[in-house]
Amino acid sequence: MAAAKIETDDGPCCPICLEQFNIPRQLPCAHSFCENCLQSHITTQTGKLTKLSSIKCPVCRNSASPSIKDRPTSEWATLFPVNTVLQSILPAKSKVDRLCDACNTEGTTTPAEGFCVVCKEAMCGDCLKVHRKQKISKDHTILNVEELECNPENVMKLAEGFTCLEHDGEDIKYYCKDHTLPCCATCFIKSHKLCSKVIDLKEELPALLSANKPVEIIADMKKIESHLKKFMEMNESSINNLETQVNGLTAEMKKIRKEINDVLDKLEEQVKTEGNRIYKEDVIKKQEQNHQCLSLIHAVRNSNYLLEAAHKYGSNLQKFLMAEKMMSQLHSYYNLVGEKYEKTETIRFEVQIASPIKSILSLSLLEQGKVVATTSSNTLPRIFSPMPLKDCHVEKVDVINLKVPTTGKTPYYSCVTFLPEDRVMLADTENNQCILLSSSYQLITCHTLTGEPWNICVLDDQEVAVSFFNQNKIQILSVIGDIIRSIRTITTKYKCDGIAAAGKGEMVVNGYYDNKKCQWSLINTRGDVKCTHQYDSPKYYLNYIALNNMKTRVYVSVSGMNSLLCFDMDGKKLFTYSPDNLRGTMGIAVDRYDNIYIIGTNSNNLHQLSPDGFVQQVVNTGVPIGARAICIHQRNDILIITNTSDERRKLYMYQLKYI
Repeated sequence: MAAAKIETDDGPCCPICLEQFNIPRQLPCAHSFCENCLQSHITTQTGKLTKLSSIKCPVCRNSASPSIKDRPTSEWATLFPVNTVLQSILPAKSKVDRLCDACNTEGTTTPAEGFCVVCKEAMCGDCLKVHRKQKISKDHTILNVEELECNPENVMKLAEGFTCLEHDGEDIKYYCKDHTLPCCATCFIKSHKLCSKVIDLKEELPALLSANKPVEIIADMKKIESHLKKFMEMNESSINNLETQVNGLTAEMKKIRKEINDVLDKLEEQVKTEGNRIYKEDVIKKQEQNHQCLSLIHAVRNSNYLLEAAHKYGSNLQKFLMAEKMMSQLHSYYNLVGEKYEKTETIRFEVQIASPIKSILSLSLLEQGKVVATTSSNTLPRIFSPMPLKDCHVEKVDVINLKVPTTGKTPYYSCVTFLPEDRVMLADTENNQCILLSSSYQLITCHTLTGEPWNICVLDDQEVAVSFFNQNKIQILSVIGDIIRSIRTITTKYKCDGIAAAGKGEMVVNGYYDNKKCQWSLINTRGDVKCTHQYDSPKYYLNYIALNNMKTRVYVSVSGMNSLLCFDMDGKKLFTYSPDNLRGTMGIAVDRYDNIYIIGTNSNNLHQLSPDGFVQQVVNTGVPIGARAICIHQRNDILIITNTSDERRKLYMYQLKYI
């Protein structure tokens, strides 16, 4: 198999053959393929089946049915519409003669001469004559086929009234917010008449378009492509590294052979054979993965071409409808990347030689030595969909009254976090201890610390890091089963309180170093500082810190500034969130969509922000008085808040319901 190249953008390409389109046929999901490629896919999928109503899209696996289902499957590819937008983008040398739509439905291939703007059909000369003679269509605008060549603007004008996929020929007029679906009049009557939020697109289109921005979707599509390219690059690097290792095995065996020449002849041959076998199998596997990645890249690009054309040349209706369709594609792309393309395996070789060497003559070939290939996973940064949150209801579901032994002081839970196996850990600042709870919030154990714990972050399945109030240290704890023990203590150059895991054995810590300056640093679990970034702050106030899921953004709360600050990993401030109704900023958490949650202790509310710092909603009811720390269970969408009021022994639990 030929290696899949990491190509530059050379125009729209078919995701199956990876070449420029030859008659791009579009499925209802908006993915397009060469007519011949699509027909080959249909033939392979149908096999010997005589009755079939639909096929699966090669990219997103959504079902697709031809317009005329009783036609032979060998003709199905021609029944799907030509993607006129992609066709107009293709270089002139890639163009094909456009056929008359009317003649084509009767099985005749006649070159088209004109295109009716009203009927949206290509017509040959004879059909055009009839069309112009009929009373109902004599005044229709006709464009020459040449006017559509290499002119996406004209093509988008022709596609002004996108028609319903369910009811052929009917224009899209409504949008159902309950089902997030565009629909025609028939759809409205049959399926959405009882829905509570069906709106007229002509009236609401500007507002809908502003909330569903094609430019942002285009940027997300490009991020998907970039992530796939990184995966391919890792595979290429792994192949090269594996080849180097195989060559090194031979050199290693030659060195050993100088001492035990005859005995190792057979072993060397075995090592070469086995190493090359594993190498070839891994090359085939990774090249196939890269081929799949490149196929998906082209699908993403094609989606971008469609959306860019609609955004640049289309009407508001076109922009919205195309963006709505691309939004669905974007979800499927994120799922495909999340399921298949986040990890690439690396194989390492070693030769295991039996000891003592003197006994080698008495051993069988298998006992003398063998090639051992160990596979490890190299994980790319997880890619999360930054899809705009349409609606999220924060619903209070429970209040947990904890029964935890203390030293006589009322507990002050300055931090709460979820551990593996859904367990929970609390930092009790008043009693100098951390508390481990079961998944049902029952006490497992308490562990006494050497100071007042302020924040806790989870480093891996067995280790957590604890920061201390007004102290220059971080303590690393081991949490195995029901046992908590101290492993080591890291000394920092400044007093740090906020702490968050940054992955790869690293964490970000935040604190102050004089009365007007604060800073956050990236350090590893041994205390080595990778970088430090300072920012202005009033006289020292309490701070919390958090990162987004990709570990590319740092969020810091500064209580005295009533603000949430956002930085990139290079220390550049990206935005500041500081509204009048947020006072005493404390705990920060990020959900699985990268939306940010920030506690206002003095304003007694919870603010939910988009990843870029725009407020989504402010929860003013059900938030405990003196709310302090917050954490989110991303898989179960559970949010927990602690407080500093008279009800300190209680945890407040909420459910995040995404609508």
